[in-house]
Amino acid sequence: MPLRKIVIAGGSGFIGRALAGHFSRLADWSVVVLTRSPPPAKKLSTAAETGEPAIRYVQWDAAGAGPWTAELENAAVVVNLTGKSIVCRHTPENRRLILKSRVDSVNAVTAAIRQSRVPPACLIQAGATGFYGNSGDTICTEQFPAGTGFLAETCSAWEAALQAAATPGTRKVILRIGLVLGPRGGMLEPVAKLARIGLGGAVGSGRQWMSWIHLQDIVRMVEWLADRAEATGPYNATAPAPATNRDFMATLRKVLHRPWSPPAPAFAVRIGSALMGINGDLALTGCRAIPQRLQESGFVFEFPDLLPALFDCV
Repeated sequence: MPLRKIVIAGGSGFIGRALAGHFSRLADWSVVVLTRSPPPAKKLSTAAETGEPAIRYVQWDAAGAGPWTAELENAAVVVNLTGKSIVCRHTPENRRLILKSRVDSVNAVTAAIRQSRVPPACLIQAGATGFYGNSGDTICTEQFPAGTGFLAETCSAWEAALQAAATPGTRKVILRIGLVLGPRGGMLEPVAKLARIGLGGAVGSGRQWMSWIHLQDIVRMVEWLADRAEATGPYNATAPAPATNRDFMATLRKVLHRPWSPPAPAFAVRIGSALMGINGDLALTGCRAIPQRLQESGFVFEFPDLLPALFDCV
């Protein structure tokens, strides 16, 4: 029986590495990672000698076509995770690049799909819960409209580019991804470091919601959606139990066996973030997203609750 192929654009990032590793260990899948910087041949040779699962790395440029487009032929699923990180100062130039990198990659991938003789069966496009904006205590299901502000407008344009692209032979899925928790990377690593040195208090008011998800559930979610022909449109890629920042930090301190820590005032967060080259509003705003469509479809979370998820990560 021929292997099913998954092609991961942006597969060298935090989520992409986990996806590539997971699918490479499955007997009936082959994995292709599209990346701007493929690993050197020596590193790949060493990995093969140690018996690590084979992953093919192909150089690509999200700004246009190239030899990489042939990799999409007859793929079971293409996952597009490409986009400049939002963890930076939101200067006019960075905002332009954040939006451009996302829309350009969508346009490049969908153009390549249209040129395929046998197009991919499914395209899973990364989005973000930033789509809902800073929505307060409102529970955001997939039916909730887009919010306001730069990140919400970026996510809306990101999704609109996908919806506007005609891919009649390829069903399209959008994952509105929340804050991804996992070991050795992601947002949790720097937050845990601060908590370990006594800076694990609530951020600002502490009332902002954190719609989090364990990395392993993201990986399982991609496999689940790839196998369901009826799955289309947006899905909130979040755990069923979002937490306020105050509760999140208290749970993290419990896992790390750290005592109570004083809250960090909003002005101090903004100053500290500016010194680190980050937009402080990322930590001071949030949304309360729940994965209604996934739960209705029967997806079962391995980590539905925050305490065991954090225990597993740290």
